[in-house]
Amino acid sequence: MTRALMARSRANAAAGLCLALLIGPAAMAAPTSISTELYPLKITTVASGLTVPWAFALLPDGKILITERAGSLRAVVGGKLLQEPVVGLPAVVARGQGGLLDIVAHPAYVENQLIYWTYSAGEGASIGTELARGKLSCTPERCRVDSVEVLFRQQPKVATAFHFGARLVWDRSGNLLMTLGDRGKQDEAQNRGNHIGTVIRLKDDGEVATNNPFVGVEGVKPEIFSFGHRNIQGAALHPQTGELWAHEHGPQGGDELNIVRRGLNYGWPVITFGRTYGRGEKIGEGTERSDIPAPLKVWLPTSIAPAGLAFYTGDRFPKWRDSVFLGSLRERQLLRLQLDGNRVVAEERIDGLGRIRDVRQGADGNLYVLSESEGALMRLAPTGS
Repeated sequence: MTRALMARSRANAAAGLCLALLIGPAAMAAPTSISTELYPLKITTVASGLTVPWAFALLPDGKILITERAGSLRAVVGGKLLQEPVVGLPAVVARGQGGLLDIVAHPAYVENQLIYWTYSAGEGASIGTELARGKLSCTPERCRVDSVEVLFRQQPKVATAFHFGARLVWDRSGNLLMTLGDRGKQDEAQNRGNHIGTVIRLKDDGEVATNNPFVGVEGVKPEIFSFGHRNIQGAALHPQTGELWAHEHGPQGGDELNIVRRGLNYGWPVITFGRTYGRGEKIGEGTERSDIPAPLKVWLPTSIAPAGLAFYTGDRFPKWRDSVFLGSLRERQLLRLQLDGNRVVAEERIDGLGRIRDVRQGADGNLYVLSESEGALMRLAPTGS
């Protein structure tokens, strides 16, 4: 090859590299359509360029808030993702699975503009899940939160970087349910004297809900609603019964979907279908016990790593009513579970959307999914809409 041709080849290669850096690889482009068992879907990217997003909230005024695990809260205002993160949040310790996690609006957000979020925080090596709230205000260019209050701090804080739980769900009485992981201290999930491996229930100001099951019981944290959990990262209220449904991560296999009821023990690590990592050895006493509710569904032999949970009740997809949706981080799929009352009667796995971290139904009746791997929030609507 002549020197001129070599120089031209190097120039063309450099130009191609620059173009690739500008537009990104074709494989990273979000899909625009996808087929499912019951519907062909149109996929619209609502926000892109997100860095390890974890959760989102669709606010009643049309704004969307999206958490990025490293600590930034992003806002979509007027249909546009603002470049500047929301300011005013307390410090976040982003370590391992920890960081800025779930976010929800107050039930009376239209009147008070209050938002609530979970995150990991602490001092030195010891960190834990915390809950804060603040008042949101936005201009077309930026958003901020003021009057920030830290409402709850998980105790004890520990020097691990996984199993933070952190999902938030409002119940029908206006109290806030919050999931708390076992932080890798699995035996402590049976100890009601701390917050490890629990679901707690608080008033909207962070005080203990007055009718919690263990209020006044000596040696038991009064915030506790249920215990014996490993790591719940998806939770939602059933639209008819108002009961809390939640899935949680097993170790090697044994992911579960449960109805979480007040005062009950969900077994971890004494009763579980999961096995030890690598060796596949039995954990605990077995897979059932009379005082521990049986899961509605268990994923075996391997974990799907579930994330996010949403019941579908809208009019855009009538055949999806009586379905609950969740993401599978491990399989990079969106799962639809068909329900018959409290029974799971079928499972559909939908490919092409990446690692789904959160899923919610919008007021428009469409389904919204947050893809960690694609760094995007996507809207799933009927084809032709």
